[in-house]
Amino acid sequence: MTTSTLPAAAKGVPASEAECIRHLSVEARAAFDHFRSSGDPANLDPVVLAILQDYTPRTSARPLAELPGETQLMRDLGFDSLAIAEVVFFTEDLFGVTISNEEIVPVRTLDDLRQFIRGKVTAHATT
Repeated sequence: MTTSTLPAAAKGVPASEAECIRHLSVEARAAFDHFRSSGDPANLDPVVLAILQDYTPRTSARPLAELPGETQLMRDLGFDSLAIAEVVFFTEDLFGVTISNEEIVPVRTLDDLRQFIRGKVTAHATT
C-alpha cells in the first residue's frame, strides 16, 4: 500500500477524524491531511467545499469550487436552516470547534463560509 492510499488513521489522523473524512473526495482528504501537517488554514477550502457538497440541497451545474465566492448558500444552493445545521455539526465534529447560532447567522456566501471556518479553526488551534 502506498502512502497516498493509506487510511487517514494510518497517517496520524485520529480515528474519529478518519471516520469523518472517509467519504470525502480524495482531493478533500488530501487537503485535510495537508492542513493537519502544515496547520495552514488556506488548505481547508477543498474540505469546506466537500462538506458543502455533501449537504447541498440543490445540485449545481458546476462544481462548487468553480462557483463564484458570492454564491449565496440559501438562495443559490438551496440551503435551509436544517442543511446549515448539518454543515455546522459536521464541521464541529471534524475540527473540534464550537459554532454558535449567533456566529453562523451572518454566513451567507461560499466565501463567508470559507473565511468563517478558517477563522474558527485558526482560533481553536491557538487556544
